[in-house]
Amino acid sequence: MKRTPFFSIHQNLGAKIVPFGGYEMPVQYAGIMEEHKSVRNNVGVFDVSHMGEFFAKGPNALSFLQKITVNDVSKLVPGKAQYSAMCYENGGIVDDLLIYMLAEHSYMIVVNAANIDKDWEWMKSHCPSDVGFENKSDVTALLAIQGPKSLNTMQKLTKADLSSIQYYNFVQSTLAGVDMIISRTGYTGELGFEIYFDVMHGEKIWTAIFDAGKEFNIAPIGLGARDTLRLEMGYCLYGNDIDQTTHPLEAGLGWITKLNKGDFIGKPVLEKAKAEGLKRKLVGMMLSDKAVPRHGYQIVVNGAHGGTITSGTFSPSLEKGIAMGYVNSTHSEVGSKLQVDVRGKLLDAAVVPLPFLKKN
Repeated sequence: MKRTPFFSIHQNLGAKIVPFGGYEMPVQYAGIMEEHKSVRNNVGVFDVSHMGEFFAKGPNALSFLQKITVNDVSKLVPGKAQYSAMCYENGGIVDDLLIYMLAEHSYMIVVNAANIDKDWEWMKSHCPSDVGFENKSDVTALLAIQGPKSLNTMQKLTKADLSSIQYYNFVQSTLAGVDMIISRTGYTGELGFEIYFDVMHGEKIWTAIFDAGKEFNIAPIGLGARDTLRLEMGYCLYGNDIDQTTHPLEAGLGWITKLNKGDFIGKPVLEKAKAEGLKRKLVGMMLSDKAVPRHGYQIVVNGAHGGTITSGTFSPSLEKGIAMGYVNSTHSEVGSKLQVDVRGKLLDAAVVPLPFLKKN
């Protein structure tokens, strides 16, 4: 198991450490509910250095990324980031990812931790020889600073005007004396930033951020609260809601799937699926009581098996059981009545619009 540059800090803070994506990662510190509310109300810091960072450079880097991803990379300009995904030839999802345009002919691709090796081999197998392609995952630290007080916290540490950075934009600047990418992105639905920098500065940056955020009750946040926060926003998690058996259109990712951009891997299958009509869709469900739906629980429609929960939890913000899962398209409309088998008990649920939690 690998460790991030913040592992000893997590240990000293008394974090519960679990294996995740090939790394020893903190799942919680004070507790999931408390950490969740810290992010929704104040500011929290996530160690997400387990994520992978690849770099593509050269005049043909754009055409390479256009070929292997579903979104339109040509829309990027330096300083902009894009959410996207890669598909196999059969339309199944290799991974979801972020693409940052750093400069002309220069991109950073951020992939999920558990998929680093798989993604690297997949992308390398499609990468032209004249494109410089480099894996810097092991030397790149990544922290997510999220919550309504994140701007107040981070602005203390940099001369860059962080308030001017729009969502899915970034700057390359200095924070606490360290060169880094400061990105206005996150997985929580809150105001927040993700920062990429050399692992050698890990402890220095962590300490500086926590000193700056002390007056805002800044807190370290584990993977447990990261999951409840992202699920309240209806964000997909690879390995749960999307994988090689699902395609972007049925996963509700049609908004990033640009079928009119030119050729890309998986496009013919996706075009066919769209033309024929989707047979199933990923939907949000809310239970009628406080029971907790979990990944793998059965969805029941009219007394018969209707699907499987892909992600489920108890929402700390809504105080309700919430879940996502694939159901037949005929039962995917908002308001459709379903049931969820929670440990042998059928509990009423209904399809609700995503996100579960409405944020500005």
